Amino acid sequence: MQRKTIGLGIIGSGRIGTLRARLAAEHPAVHFLATADINIDNARTLAEKVGSSVYSNNNLDIINHPQVNAVIVSTAEGEHTQAVLAAIAAGKPVLVEKPIALNTAEAQAIIQAAEKQNANVRVGYSRRYKERYLIAKEQINQGRLGKITGASARVFNSSSQALAMLQRDPHATPVVDALTYYVDLMGWFLGDARLVEVYSRGTKGVLKAAGHDVHDVCYSVLSYEDGTTVNLGISYALPQKYPSLGHAARVELLGTEGVMILDDDHTDQIMYTNKGIPHVYLPNHEVNMVFLQSGTPGDWALGELWGPLANETRAWLDHLCMDKACVLATPRQARANLEATLAIELSMDSERPVRLPLAG
Repeated sequence: MQRKTIGLGIIGSGRIGTLRARLAAEHPAVHFLATADINIDNARTLAEKVGSSVYSNNNLDIINHPQVNAVIVSTAEGEHTQAVLAAIAAGKPVLVEKPIALNTAEAQAIIQAAEKQNANVRVGYSRRYKERYLIAKEQINQGRLGKITGASARVFNSSSQALAMLQRDPHATPVVDALTYYVDLMGWFLGDARLVEVYSRGTKGVLKAAGHDVHDVCYSVLSYEDGTTVNLGISYALPQKYPSLGHAARVELLGTEGVMILDDDHTDQIMYTNKGIPHVYLPNHEVNMVFLQSGTPGDWALGELWGPLANETRAWLDHLCMDKACVLATPRQARANLEATLAIELSMDSERPVRLPLAG
């Protein structure tokens, strides 16, 4: 079996960029790694961790490096577009973190550039690579639920993570930056059925008191062209020491031939420790009681990262080196997810239903 070798550029050397780089460094097809970050110390630290001597605080230097033939964009949400467009222009496949952008104009610019260059661009919605959701998709593909007629999902998280997201970028709200996972999951389960209307209500309180005029709680009804109705809910204003290290979620699917209930709260795996356990995303943040395996990317166990981010990263690298199929989101799917979350925000603000596509 012939396998292509990969020279990988990591653009953004923060928490997720570091996890992906460490995973890539162990992949047999990856022979070269280079790192970039606006903070040169971050780029240098990550380069040292993965055994690379090439790093820079200039993204373009790494994207255009002659030994780099694939790129991961793990910058802050508002900085995705420039790096993705540069990688497309350089003819290099890209994995970019969700959301693809923070407005539909930038998302559309990525789509147009990718389609013009026939570029291989994928967007990291790692819920697709959580085993329970992969198995759920298999049951749907086998027709065991029949036609899905209704679905629901809700996700809880602490205000600590919401505030970190908003400090990184004020447009990275809980809806746009987190509920988007479940918008994507529903679209994937429904086979890219077209969303036509969103009706949402929300409440402001904890996050607004902390200086961010965004909703703590949101409930939405999504109506699809084929008649399917989906309910989505999110709260990212739970106490700062709430025991989830990421997503505590529940997903339900109703079909003409059956029902599927996916309990993803992890309340069956509770640990209390006087020593504290570090948060997956938040530096210097520890909790004493924790829902084990609630961290969104996955968990470290015996020196290895296990879980959705690891599965997704390896699947993308396998896709590049072996032309193996993967289920990472396409730019058009990611744009649809972004538009849906923006519509949810607009419906909450206007207190009216919002039809899609959005104007402009």
